[in-house]
Amino acid sequence: MSEETPETVPGFSELGLPEPLLRTLAELGYEAPSPIQAATIPALLRGGDVLGQAQTGTGKTAAFALPILSRLLQRSGDEPRPAALVLAPTRELAIQVAEAFHRYAAHVPGFHVLPIYGGQSYGPQLAGLRRGADVVVGTPGRIIDHLDKGTLVLDALQTLVLDEADEMLRMGFIDEVGQVLEKIPSTCQKALFSATMPDPIRRIADRHLHQAEHITIRARTTTATNTRQRFWMVGGMHKLDALTRILEVEEFDGMIVFARTRIATEELAQRLEARGFSAAALHGDVPQNMREKIVDRLKRGEVDILVATDVAARGLDVERISHVINYDIPHDTEAYVHRIGRTGRAGRSGEAILFVAPRERNMLRAIERATRQPIEPMTLPTVGDVNQQRLKRFRARIEAALQDDALEAGRDLVRQNLEALQVPVEDLAAALALMARGDSPLLLDEREPKASFEGRPERGGRRDFDRPAGRTGQGPDRQPDRRPGHQSGRRPEHSQGRGPGPEAGFVRYRIEVGAAHGVQPGNIMGAIANEANLAARQIGRIRIHDDCSHVELPAGMSPEVLKHLEQVWVAGRQLQIREDTGETLPPRTTPSRRPTDRDRKPGRPRPAEGPGGGPRRPREARQAAGADAPRKPGRKHETRSANRTPGESFGPRSKARPDNDRSAPHKPRPARTSGGDAGGKSAGSPARTATGAAGRDKRSSASGAEGGTQPPKRARLKHPPRTRAERKQFLAGRKKRGA
Repeated sequence: MSEETPETVPGFSELGLPEPLLRTLAELGYEAPSPIQAATIPALLRGGDVLGQAQTGTGKTAAFALPILSRLLQRSGDEPRPAALVLAPTRELAIQVAEAFHRYAAHVPGFHVLPIYGGQSYGPQLAGLRRGADVVVGTPGRIIDHLDKGTLVLDALQTLVLDEADEMLRMGFIDEVGQVLEKIPSTCQKALFSATMPDPIRRIADRHLHQAEHITIRARTTTATNTRQRFWMVGGMHKLDALTRILEVEEFDGMIVFARTRIATEELAQRLEARGFSAAALHGDVPQNMREKIVDRLKRGEVDILVATDVAARGLDVERISHVINYDIPHDTEAYVHRIGRTGRAGRSGEAILFVAPRERNMLRAIERATRQPIEPMTLPTVGDVNQQRLKRFRARIEAALQDDALEAGRDLVRQNLEALQVPVEDLAAALALMARGDSPLLLDEREPKASFEGRPERGGRRDFDRPAGRTGQGPDRQPDRRPGHQSGRRPEHSQGRGPGPEAGFVRYRIEVGAAHGVQPGNIMGAIANEANLAARQIGRIRIHDDCSHVELPAGMSPEVLKHLEQVWVAGRQLQIREDTGETLPPRTTPSRRPTDRDRKPGRPRPAEGPGGGPRRPREARQAAGADAPRKPGRKHETRSANRTPGESFGPRSKARPDNDRSAPHKPRPARTSGGDAGGKSAGSPARTATGAAGRDKRSSASGAEGGTQPPKRARLKHPPRTRAERKQFLAGRKKRGA
């Protein structure tokens, strides 16, 4: 394979394209080809196979579409169809490529392109195939279906294009691609394009491409240089709050926010809509007709924010996308490259922002190494920045309203209200501004508590152990200072006992979940912080009681947030939060965590129960009793003590021997009679089954008839036989020894 990297880029007129295509490119505003286009178009026009590698967003679609259209202009109208087949990994990319063919073929008479993909009804696709299509663009799975049914015939195929081959490999379509390659004519021209070149793709190229010309556009970075990349280290604020500030401060036209899972995209889109943004979710489970409508709404400007999974990272080319935000960091560097490739395309500038958790720093460094480009840190916009941007947009709305033709009617309305209310003009204008904002305030309160974790110990109670414990007051032998009026400067602690009234600026609420339900303070704090969008320091003391709990929240909580918190589930119960009325609660008796049935082993009583099923005495009562309260023997202790003779130990297999003769041989244990069993039972030993008692009685009577003593038991085998062959061998040996 030859390798070519053009250093000087010629114009479209120098590439050998026919005049109708040059006219179309001029109408579309294309001035000069990109490097991949300048290298690929002549190679494909010469009729050879091509293996092209270039980063996403560099114009690979035009690089193979223009040569295909050029060859179609030289065909006669009665030749069989299709002449070209393009394989794309996703439905979105198939639609984008078909639309690009349609644009470039504006001056190609009688041209037809047909997209074929899964999720769409077979009816329109079969009708299009019967009518005839010059170019078919489809996903591998649906193309294989039509080939198996005989509705798609590739006998006259002249060109096959594999677009985004590395993504097809990642999505598991590599076998379908191989099947398609086996069914095309041997004289068909083949072109393979990919942003990366893993080993499986190279093996396919070596097997199916004949003397292919390898074109690699080497760049200093694997991401577009006109895309500004920044990252924000997550910490001190919920990611949704940080995203909201970015959306309010950054000036964007269209935006894609990438999340990892389908559920995350739906939840994030709903929360953004609740905050006043125009957002929609796009993921793999969205029906195809809905996906097309969502993308169309994004293009028309009806949707500004698209919350998507990596499914939309390929082939989604919308000009108005100016920002890409990686809400969840991708799993690999290639996914990051393809994500941010949705902006900064075709020479346009773009912005890419990455949210990085502290535990994800290694992935950030891996991305920088893969892209060979540093990602600069960004400072999160402050409340003042948000307010300044809101005032700017408010002034812009006022300026737009001043240019409206209906302004005169508004002046008459203002004059009438001034005469009726007898108020200054400034007061009337302020009232109208408040009415225009509705329930949401125009400006944020800059005095709200800062959401920061500085000074807070790490999760799990870890602290700076290099500092002497005596200075912190938190050493292992020293309790925190709880003197009245003592201010430690730390966030209010989450305790489990009763306490004084709420602190200044907080209101105490009651929630219907307590220690009896197995709840912990961290469960309550995490649920309220996530659902009410509160920082950790904005949640005060948490006191857990038996059947309920008390939590202190900032004063002025909106009714909508409180109504939402009523439906939140914690420890299997809804919070049903309401303001505390100050009722007196009994002292807490339930432990902080009651084991569930899954935690108990079968047959074990609950920890709050005694051995006989009754209530267990508190630990303090047992300690206070001490030696005065004789210890109640266990079942085994009762059984053996009831039948023990002097000198007999409590060992499970020890035999009685004289106290003055340790070397005396073991004596056989006296046989137990049915009366002994009954006596043992009446003495408090556990009951025996009838079968066991009857068996012992028979053995006792038989042994008494022979000699009055029970024969000694056989010694337990150290290694008993386990299989049939071992048992057979063991019995044969015993029989031989007995003989």
